[in-house]
Amino acid sequence: MKYTLRQTTGIFAFCSVFAAASMTSFAGTVNHTTAIYHGPGTASSQYLVKVVGESAVIHTDTVNGELLMEAEMDDSFPLMEETEDGWLKVQVGDEEGYLSCKEAVELETAGDEEMAAAAETAAASLKEARTGETAANRRQQVVDYAMQYLGCSYRYGGSNPLTGVDCSGFTSFVMLNGAGVSLPRTSGGQAGAGIAITAAQMQPGDLICYGSGNSINHVGMYVGNGQIIHASTERTGVKLSPWNYRTPARIVNVLG
Repeated sequence: MKYTLRQTTGIFAFCSVFAAASMTSFAGTVNHTTAIYHGPGTASSQYLVKVVGESAVIHTDTVNGELLMEAEMDDSFPLMEETEDGWLKVQVGDEEGYLSCKEAVELETAGDEEMAAAAETAAASLKEARTGETAANRRQQVVDYAMQYLGCSYRYGGSNPLTGVDCSGFTSFVMLNGAGVSLPRTSGGQAGAGIAITAAQMQPGDLICYGSGNSINHVGMYVGNGQIIHASTERTGVKLSPWNYRTPARIVNVLG
């Protein structure tokens, strides 16, 4: 007996009727490729789920919709099975993920080497996605840590917000205690730390250094939404300001 796949709500379903070899496209869902399943005792065809839209969301399960990762165009994942409730179960590294039939994906037959290569690439993509998420979380954590000291006193040479800080004392305190990053004590030293970036590359947690001529004399930390937090003056203490309230001399990424 031969097995084939038939249309059902834009995905594949198993049916022990006849062998089919046709291409059918579903707008915004799954593109069917040639799909022939062999009889008992022989190996069945293997399939890759390829993203053909701009992106596709892969869930951890089909119930609560938790995000496992967001796949990009041309990413491929070994197909494990089609669920009865209309999801494609795929292999993502050592984990299982689920793609809704509403996603723009395509099923392609694949050999063992292609399946192995796709599995390896999917594992790397998941790791990269989680690394990016961890980095974003770390940046938000250091911003949240800094924001709790909004309004604290300014004190020249100070290095503790509870007793007063100057600009570089504040940023060094926040980075050390909020992110575990040790910085030089002065604004000039901090301007030379980390990696120099452009304003377009700036993210929350990056340091913005200001100067006069060739001398750096102030530093603040970018918190997002076009603002920095910094120990400004004795009158204002630790406050928020537009990141370009002065012309930046240097922007540095010290968080990686």
